[in-house]
Amino acid sequence: MELNRLLVFAVFLFQMRLSGMWPTQLVCDRRLIQKYVTEAVEMEETLSQCQELPLLLEPVHLPLVGFNLGKWKTKTNEVKTQEVLQVLVKLVDGIAAAQRGINQGCILVRLEQLYEKASFFLLHLRNFQGQEQSTTMQPESVPALISTRNLRTVFWTYVQLLRGKLNFLFYDLWKDSCAEGHQYGAAIPPQHLPHLVASSGQ
Repeated sequence: MELNRLLVFAVFLFQMRLSGMWPTQLVCDRRLIQKYVTEAVEMEETLSQCQELPLLLEPVHLPLVGFNLGKWKTKTNEVKTQEVLQVLVKLVDGIAAAQRGINQGCILVRLEQLYEKASFFLLHLRNFQGQEQSTTMQPESVPALISTRNLRTVFWTYVQLLRGKLNFLFYDLWKDSCAEGHQYGAAIPPQHLPHLVASSGQ
């Protein structure tokens, strides 16, 4: 799996070089995150194209991605970034575990796509954090985990993360880190969907 991660990182750098898109552009262009949210929903919906979705033989551990908006607003961008990074790390690990438990072509292809997408955001956010010269501050707690054998839950966790915490984080970074002349897309804040509120209080 370490080789897999190195390959994903190499593809990530190659794609950025071809597109000319660097971490700041992903944050500063609000249209991009909306594009990725739409793609995430469509990717989850394509699971229905596979003949069947068997339960995983072993449960995988996924991060809870809901959050309390009031508490979220009290945190610094550094803490928010660290929280989302930890969530992405756990999600990537969970997707990798699901891959090891599947040998069916259709589903495995979808999981590989999901792994690449989640790794893309993890690497992008780490690079942006480096550009911003972030502190070593750690979040109050690591993300709470759930165990599941349901493949749709794996994909839906990614969708919820993009719609929720990641979308809100990028909006906060967009306000604070992007020069006025480099802001793209509408300045409308993301919608806080009720089902994204978590009881974990993060």
